[in-house]
Amino acid sequence: MLRNSNQTYGLVTIALHWLSALAVIGLFALGLWMVELTYYSSWYKTAPDIHKSVGVLLLMATLCRLIWRVCSVQPEAEPSHKAWEKRAASIAHLGLYILLLVIMFAGLLISTADGRGVMVFNWFEVPAIGELFENQADIAGLIHEYAAYSLIGLVVVHAAGAIKHHVIDKDNTLKKMLGLKNHNS
Repeated sequence: MLRNSNQTYGLVTIALHWLSALAVIGLFALGLWMVELTYYSSWYKTAPDIHKSVGVLLLMATLCRLIWRVCSVQPEAEPSHKAWEKRAASIAHLGLYILLLVIMFAGLLISTADGRGVMVFNWFEVPAIGELFENQADIAGLIHEYAAYSLIGLVVVHAAGAIKHHVIDKDNTLKKMLGLKNHNS
């Protein structure tokens, strides 16, 4: 089933979720590693090019994901979920999307401040935004870094919540996003 239902997520939502998760974790790890590279490293130019390319693809996937989310039915929360859990989940999901967009737009501001576009794996080029304000690359760089650390912190909380629902509450929350059959289905 490609589309979501009231009971579970469809394959499109599941695929976008897990591809995004892998990209976020991979980009964070790559970002940590590449800032330590020296000019003489063979990865000095390649690592940032990969980081930017995957970042642009993640931006496109995130925009598609947001459109899909607005146009799709969302599965109902488990009946056992408390009101505060539902509220916390909504706030966490909103925070994840906001941080993703902030990080990616800050990345574009960093990468295109010098007037050059971002080449995505030699497939296409994202046009340069140019320098919109003084010290744009440095300011956007700080925003990019702090938002990335915040995103990873929120990802850990998000994953911990999913594991809590699966292991302690023994409900279907995680199973829905894994595409597994619900206990009561």
